[in-house]
Amino acid sequence: MNSISTFLQNFNAAQLIYLLLSAAAALFCITVHEVSHGLAADLLGDPTAKRMGRLTLNPISHIDPLGLLMMLTVRVGWAKPVPVDMRWFRHPRRDMALTALAGPASNFLLALLALGAASLCLYFGPQSVVMSYAILLLCYVAVLSVGLGIFNLIPISPLDGSKVLFAFLPERAYLHILRYEKYFMLLVIVLVWLGVFSGPLSFLMGGCLKGFCVLTRFPFEILQYYFF
Repeated sequence: MNSISTFLQNFNAAQLIYLLLSAAAALFCITVHEVSHGLAADLLGDPTAKRMGRLTLNPISHIDPLGLLMMLTVRVGWAKPVPVDMRWFRHPRRDMALTALAGPASNFLLALLALGAASLCLYFGPQSVVMSYAILLLCYVAVLSVGLGIFNLIPISPLDGSKVLFAFLPERAYLHILRYEKYFMLLVIVLVWLGVFSGPLSFLMGGCLKGFCVLTRFPFEILQYYFF
């Protein structure tokens, strides 16, 4: 109880604003990620996500509580997977890999656009408290989006990277791994909590964001100050 009381006493308005901004950014990032999966699958012939109402920008449809908590605490996480039925695909494993890649690709594009918008706000927007928070929100979107994109490229089932890797495996091995996908998810959760991915992900996120900052002319030092 003493630790809770101490936390509440030290929790101020600025921290509340930062928490709300990070939560809004996280919800936006996972929504873009999952909708991109669904759109890619739909374009490749699978209407499952569309029929189940998952091609929506309503974040409630895509939230995985544990994955969202991970994004808010360690800046990597996941959402509720969009349903995909490979039987609709003309080239099942290839199209599954393309559908999987659509999520991380959308996150990298979103991060680049967010930093571009933040750069415009920084150099051409009026100097005000509201503008400062708008820039911070865009920074949260960029950082969390890059974290979500990189994390999901890890080739461990059921993360997106595994769908790409498994496309090159024999069909029997591919189907066998899909059958036990939920158990691999438990492994991923344990590895995240143990911090196994923290070092490599921080390094990759820093390098990716630094490159995006160069392209958008947004000062990387601002991201370093708030997030690294």
